[in-house]
Amino acid sequence: MAGKVKWVTDIEKSVLINNFEKREWVQVTENDDWNFYWMSIQTIRNVFSVDTGYRLSDDQMVNHFPNHYELTRKDLMIKNIKRYRKELEKEGSPLAEKDENGKYNYLDFVPVTFMLPADYNLFVEEYRKNPSSTWIMKPCGKAQGKGIFLINKLSQIKKWSRDSRTSTFVAASSGKEAYVISLYIDNPLLIGGKKFDLRLYVLVTTYRPLKCYMYKLGFCRFCTVKYTPSTSELDNMFVHLTNVAIQRHGDDYNHVHGGKWTVSNLRLYLESTRGKEVTSRLFDQIHWILVQSLKAVAPVMNNDKHCFECYGYDIIIDDKLKPWLIEVNASPSLTSSTANDRILKYNLVNDTLNIVTPNGDIPDCRWNRSPPREALGNYQVLYDEEQAQSENAERDLRSRSGQSLGSKGTKGSAGVRPAAATWK
Repeated sequence: MAGKVKWVTDIEKSVLINNFEKREWVQVTENDDWNFYWMSIQTIRNVFSVDTGYRLSDDQMVNHFPNHYELTRKDLMIKNIKRYRKELEKEGSPLAEKDENGKYNYLDFVPVTFMLPADYNLFVEEYRKNPSSTWIMKPCGKAQGKGIFLINKLSQIKKWSRDSRTSTFVAASSGKEAYVISLYIDNPLLIGGKKFDLRLYVLVTTYRPLKCYMYKLGFCRFCTVKYTPSTSELDNMFVHLTNVAIQRHGDDYNHVHGGKWTVSNLRLYLESTRGKEVTSRLFDQIHWILVQSLKAVAPVMNNDKHCFECYGYDIIIDDKLKPWLIEVNASPSLTSSTANDRILKYNLVNDTLNIVTPNGDIPDCRWNRSPPREALGNYQVLYDEEQAQSENAERDLRSRSGQSLGSKGTKGSAGVRPAAATWK
């Protein structure tokens, strides 16, 4: 047993267990001494709880940050992004620049959103500015499309709050469930007449300094029914929600491809229909959103050295090729809906383990969080704050000594959202 990683999981998924067994790690129970625990978000609460939690030792590692919900709960993500924008504005950062209508030029990447019931009056004010718009309501703490519905009349909210007064529409402080209501993106980019979203995987190994990786093998999830903005179809979730948990119950669900398309296919399709330059700009904007959302939560995240996290980001692209961040999942599904899906998720876990447990050795929470490039597999560095700071310092030094900066500009130099190479 000595020298081998002892693992535990409370998520019985073969793509996980096969990866542990391939490494010849040893399975133990949570009551034994363990080194690596891939756990559910319910369990992480107990591990770090004040009452039942215990101190992790240097050779133990877990797959969630203690308060990951600052990013992965819909209401808290919005709250943190709003706070981040305000802080950048206060600092006079060019990233917080607004246009003549008061919209952020570079930080307008989440749909207008309010918490209910807390922001009800603010929501009504916004709704009345554009009464023909559609809004989407989601319970803050649920996943897989549960409890979601669309509305286009205030009376629908009033009816809903009456119907659910006993269970849901109560002040968040009472411990009952709160909702978020967001402006529905009713002009999504369609392919074959169908709405889709992107599921992208991002691995964070430390928040301060921020170090994150993007998985190259994301995918698109398509609705099974052609999209229509018609109000008569607002209740048809096969038209509006891309979650596989919903779509697989549709009559037109395809069990071979599962309504999924690789991101590389999407890229090829867009390059051929919209052009390479436009497509590159779109993907750069998506990467920008991922990094900004992580920067928004970094100050409040408990950056525990025993933790890493692989997030599932959901992005929707509108018909103007503007990407929108919809939500972030703390436990992206490891269930396989197709053969390709299974391979992708097996490789995702494999590549994640290669980064966080280099060489499959017993974890050491003081590990060097800069693995060699060959260890990244299908991951690529999305943002490395330490490297960015040292490059900025070097640029400042060169500019002070009168040397040319070449083609690289600093992040805020012209107040323009920089190209990928610059802000990494």
